[in-house]
Amino acid sequence: MSRVGKHEVILPAGVTLSQVGNVVTIKGKTASKDYVVPDCINCEKTEKGFLVTPREKTQRGRSLWGTTQRNLSNIVKGFDKGFTLNINLVGVGYRAAVAGSKLTLQLGYRHDIVYDIPQGIEVKCEKPTSIAITGYDKQLVGSVGARLRQFRKPEPYKGKGVIRETEFIIRKEGKKK
Repeated sequence: MSRVGKHEVILPAGVTLSQVGNVVTIKGKTASKDYVVPDCINCEKTEKGFLVTPREKTQRGRSLWGTTQRNLSNIVKGFDKGFTLNINLVGVGYRAAVAGSKLTLQLGYRHDIVYDIPQGIEVKCEKPTSIAITGYDKQLVGSVGARLRQFRKPEPYKGKGVIRETEFIIRKEGKKK
């Protein structure tokens, strides 16, 4: 039995759920998102929210039960509170600035990196060396953070690079004379 899947997802005020066939549509205050539920999973409304259960007791049904429940729960949580990912730029001369829908990064290359911010994502730079990525879609927030990290991955000797706030860089010892 899935420990995650058996819990009911409670819908907060301002978030609604509708289902047509295998497509579940969750609407928030500002946007809506469709999620296609696998054939072996059943999604049923309750008085507080909805409950996800497997239709059949197969390996595929049991393995997708918790995944489907967590994905739908993340969509509801995103519309209610949103998701935020904080990134720090560590290095001499590393800076970031937001202008409209473009993020400009200076990461030690001879050219600036201009990144187009996708729709549904909000990027703020409180300081020139910190970036806050906010959005209602957890997957999109994480993929934007991963894309920014690819521009200058953290290196283990000096610890320079684009680093997530919760990330820990294991430092290596340099050459000895």
